[in-house]
Amino acid sequence: MADKRGTDNVGTDELSQRVKKAKADNENGDGGVGKDPESENILSEFKTTSVLSDSSREKTIFVHGKLGDQEAVVILEKTPIREDALAELLTGAKLKLEMRNDIYSTYRLLPPPQLNEIKTTVVCPATEKHVKKYQRQESSLVEETGEDYKSITLPYIQKQSFSVQWVHNILEKKAEAERIVYEDPDPEVGFVLLPDFKWDQKQVDDLYLIAIVHQRDIRSLRDLTSEHLALLQNIFQKGKEAVLQRYSLAASKLRVYLHYQPSYYHLHVHFTKLGYEVPGCGVERAHLLADVIQNLRSDPQYYKTRTLYFPLRADDGLLSKFKEAGRL
Repeated sequence: MADKRGTDNVGTDELSQRVKKAKADNENGDGGVGKDPESENILSEFKTTSVLSDSSREKTIFVHGKLGDQEAVVILEKTPIREDALAELLTGAKLKLEMRNDIYSTYRLLPPPQLNEIKTTVVCPATEKHVKKYQRQESSLVEETGEDYKSITLPYIQKQSFSVQWVHNILEKKAEAERIVYEDPDPEVGFVLLPDFKWDQKQVDDLYLIAIVHQRDIRSLRDLTSEHLALLQNIFQKGKEAVLQRYSLAASKLRVYLHYQPSYYHLHVHFTKLGYEVPGCGVERAHLLADVIQNLRSDPQYYKTRTLYFPLRADDGLLSKFKEAGRL
């Protein structure tokens, strides 16, 4: 998946103000007199309703519940083991022997608290769309012709009026300005580059950045024509340069691609480290930016007419529209 926020806007409320205050206190080292700046735990009030899904491979769990009187989704993810923390991890840990047989032995390792973090994302207030988004479901591969897009997909997108206000907040520096890694402010070919929420930025092995374009009238791959080549080439070139300068990661080590269907309808490009098997990087959804540029050079209207394939979850409204049209 792309950024976990998707297309639904989370309003400002008492909870969000508490989250912002806790974050600010933590960053400023000012938690109040006699108060640990990291002591406020908004999850102490969380009441679990159900586990939406979990993955032993990705070390994640998605939990539905309530924070006060508001619906919420909490995402817990074990962070990767960092090479620079190995010495502290091994010397400061406690070991509990489970089994020993000849040269083999297994233990339960209890690391120091500071090396036992769980990355936590809170969505509150969470809508029904959020809950369904994180539920474990079967998917179907959809075949979408250029005509299908005009008659089925586009009307559905327009009718849903998906909110991307959080994207506009980033572009206007109303939110997350401190997270921006690079920006080209040009209104036509410019973009901002910032970490995806799935990346904790503690190591480059799971590097994940998102380039969000300043133009606001490009929803997805389907809107792209040869007129957008300058924009795409600018993202491709300057994005790779920014990653090299900031993270010392060469272009040959990057996977740069777009999703179709995207998780939100404002054009954005994914930058991930090659070898990091992030969800959504498979052939059924990811389109390499280099291929997109080449296709548009060969045919200016390539993505207006091309038949595209993509997976949709069982509860996706767009899947229902394709079934109603007899396309599935």
